[in-house]
Amino acid sequence: MSRPDFNLLGTLEVLLAEGSVARASRRLGLSSSAMSRALARLRATTGDPLLVRAGRGLVPTPRALELRDRVSQLVLDAEAVLRPAEDVRLDTLERSFTLRSAEGFVENFGASLLARVGREAPGVRLRFVQKLDKDNVPLRDANVDLETGVVDGATDPEVRVQALFRDRYVGVVRSGHPLCKGRITPARYAAGRHVFVSRRGRSTGPMDDALKLLGLEREIATVVGGFSTALALARSTELVATVPERHTGNLREGMHTFPLPVATPGFTVSMLWHPRFQADAAHRWLRGCVKDVCEEPPDRATPPPRHGRRRQETAPPVRWRRDGRA
Repeated sequence: MSRPDFNLLGTLEVLLAEGSVARASRRLGLSSSAMSRALARLRATTGDPLLVRAGRGLVPTPRALELRDRVSQLVLDAEAVLRPAEDVRLDTLERSFTLRSAEGFVENFGASLLARVGREAPGVRLRFVQKLDKDNVPLRDANVDLETGVVDGATDPEVRVQALFRDRYVGVVRSGHPLCKGRITPARYAAGRHVFVSRRGRSTGPMDDALKLLGLEREIATVVGGFSTALALARSTELVATVPERHTGNLREGMHTFPLPVATPGFTVSMLWHPRFQADAAHRWLRGCVKDVCEEPPDRATPPPRHGRRRQETAPPVRWRRDGRA
């Protein structure tokens, strides 16, 4: 069976509403002959004459009366489907979103984001999942609605990206640690025992390369897979942790933070989503919420690093991985 011409629905709606070929043709901007041909096609498609002669006019058949309201609703529904999406009603919106992020994001931005969403759309629920790798398959498969991270060559080209904030690495020690006092030089930094963060289990990284150029080497006492673990160890030991500043703001509460004594480039944290959600009104609203929350100025800002005057204590620029990890 051949597929019917759905373009005839609009013509049928007007014909049944007007009950006249002449009036229907004027309403649709067609000639009377074109409208007569369209009526002939409709009769052939439906197997019913639809409009029949009664005196000088036309009257609808029982089948036409049966179809009139249904066709009108079908046309309205089709127009709604093809019309650009309207702004979402946040007060009545009921939807669940899954956000995937590296550790530190929820701890620093989650509370503000939940408060914002709760005020504007109380029927929306947020689900946070941990980002253990840079694979964009969860976005592509719609298992994740939105994620945050550093964009690099591993990011799928079709993924949409919007920058959220700039970040940089800082050193962190427990309150009362010897590095809490005095000027921190590359030599003092390297002399400490360090906790190293690497998802891949490596024990050296770009910072070690920078120190090596100065003839220095730091002791890596332990390797962990995440920044929160590194900070937990540094909080209760003499270990020195090197972590992203904004991404770990709340995790560093009560600890001493200092700028690194060697030059290290900053990096940009972005949010990523699949193109299927680009025009979705509710998803667009959520992206706005995330961006606004991340643009709020941090409560605790570490002053920019002041490198020493002695040239042997200043490292030349070093190429860091974009995610800052080994």
